[in-house]
Amino acid sequence: MKLSTKILIALALGVVAGLILNLAVPDAFSTLDKYVLKPVGTLFLNLIKMLVVPIVFFSIVLGTAGLGDPKKLGRVGAKTVGYFLGTTTIAIIIAMALALVFKPGVGDFETEGAKFEQQEAPAVTDTLLNIIPTNPIQAMTEGNMLQIIAFSVFVGFALTMLGSKTKGVMDLIEQGNDIMMYLVNVIMKFAPYGAFALIASAVGSQGMDAIKAMGLYMSVVILALFLHSVVAYGGSIALFAKKSPIWFFKGFAPAMSVAFSTSSSNATLPISMKTAQENLGVRKSISGFVQPLGATINMDGTAIMQGVATIFIAQVYDVNLGITEMLTVILTAVLASIGTAGVPGVGLIMLAMVLNSVGLPVEGIALILGVDRLLDMLRTAVNITGDAACAVIVDKGEDKHLGTREQEVSA
Repeated sequence: MKLSTKILIALALGVVAGLILNLAVPDAFSTLDKYVLKPVGTLFLNLIKMLVVPIVFFSIVLGTAGLGDPKKLGRVGAKTVGYFLGTTTIAIIIAMALALVFKPGVGDFETEGAKFEQQEAPAVTDTLLNIIPTNPIQAMTEGNMLQIIAFSVFVGFALTMLGSKTKGVMDLIEQGNDIMMYLVNVIMKFAPYGAFALIASAVGSQGMDAIKAMGLYMSVVILALFLHSVVAYGGSIALFAKKSPIWFFKGFAPAMSVAFSTSSSNATLPISMKTAQENLGVRKSISGFVQPLGATINMDGTAIMQGVATIFIAQVYDVNLGITEMLTVILTAVLASIGTAGVPGVGLIMLAMVLNSVGLPVEGIALILGVDRLLDMLRTAVNITGDAACAVIVDKGEDKHLGTREQEVSA
């Protein structure tokens, strides 16, 4: 049985187990969750997270060096950032349009006593200014992805410029990358058990009352995520990469299932890169540059949640948003996605920033907290799918510049 099949079966069993435990034996669930499900899930997450920083460093260095001269790097970088900003804008427009049509916030919602402890979101200017690390080692220990990426690009550029003088260093980095990918293969054998534990814990901890009360809101978010995946990602794969969207989604399914269970773009990065390179035939140099960058700045799923949630909260509090406010939400959410870390739950912090931009009460976030963990899983899967779609499209576009592929996978 393929590993991807095992993971999907584990996810299905986890959902069933979580629902049964929540509905039939809620007291037993808390004990089981504390001593079995959470420890197993956390162990799996920690094993993957252990590899994230070295893999990002090695892959970005190799990707930058593999692209060669600065013109190629600039061309690939421009295509990548352009695709990310474009799809994020499309994502939030789809989300807001669906929320306006289905009106998930129109109804009786208890807003009295709704509290949300707001954490200050980083200013976009601060995020951009802090891209260059003052201490690369500190950036690595803190897991600051934007700074790690920036430093890695500089190192890769230097290796390209110095050529044969640094062949020993280049060989060492290639060997380091090989070691990390071998460890990914080892850790993935544990993936079905980790996926089962994580999904059972998430589903079991969400009360059915909360899910029923927020059913329409959840449905609108899920519909927006689905439409964006099909239209934006599937459409762009067919249009720009000349590939079948079915081939793309089928090939990338293993990484999507892991993202669904972990709710973390960063934690899923080693698996998503491996899947894109092996199943979708993306060059290592393109995958190593595009996907780590995407895991840091491309958050279409999160932008969709922010778009639906903003309209939902405006409807609950009976606040009419005009065209100016709508455009402000779109712009703020797109910029916020650049500064959104690829870790579980951080989208809520950025949502507070979006709500503040149009004067909506941040307390409204408390209304969606009960179901956000489940939606976080879905939007993470969408986030990393966008990164892979971009990698496939950029890779296809570079055929005429980079020559023969390292691997060829036919559609």
